[in-house]
Amino acid sequence: MGADLIAGSLIKNPGGGLVAGGGYAVGSAQLIEAVADRMTAPGLGGRLGPTFGLNRWILQGLWIAPHVVGEALAGAVLAAKVMEDLGYPVSPRWNEPRGDIVQAVEMSTKEGLLTFCQGIQAASPVDSFVQPVPGDMPGYEDPVIMAGGTFIQGSSIELSADGPLRAPYTAYLQGGLCKEHVELALQRVVESLVAKTEGSA
Repeated sequence: MGADLIAGSLIKNPGGGLVAGGGYAVGSAQLIEAVADRMTAPGLGGRLGPTFGLNRWILQGLWIAPHVVGEALAGAVLAAKVMEDLGYPVSPRWNEPRGDIVQAVEMSTKEGLLTFCQGIQAASPVDSFVQPVPGDMPGYEDPVIMAGGTFIQGSSIELSADGPLRAPYTAYLQGGLCKEHVELALQRVVESLVAKTEGSA
């Protein structure tokens, strides 16, 4: 693809939702050796390195990652279809090509964005009782709401949603270890949105 060096995290897609930490680097032999020297000790390079006893999880995560990413993609397609059928602009649409697992849903109002993210959190396997609220985050000009009741903190292959509190109030949904979890979360979101709509009518 023309890149000399690529680095990534194993708590993202390649870890298959199993790897609790670590990362990878891919590139030319010379650059990989330079990375390894800086990550471990000069002169030892790739012959030594911390694995923190995660070898089994890393290998199993890499093995299952294609299936898990497929589940996340199926969930994103479903989310796009459901939300578009309810009248919300989405990107990409359910039948459009995808470049990643992120599904954007334009909620149009601050309340809609909050309801969406809070619905995702309520359907999470961890901290489902927590109600996310917007807060300031480094690197963002606007407060951001983040929902992510995940087994591994920061794991974007597990179901999560976030968005900045600014028009058009777009929620960014990503991940899902299994499409059934995305289905349950969408049901929670839709029920909450309908309840809010009926309550304001």
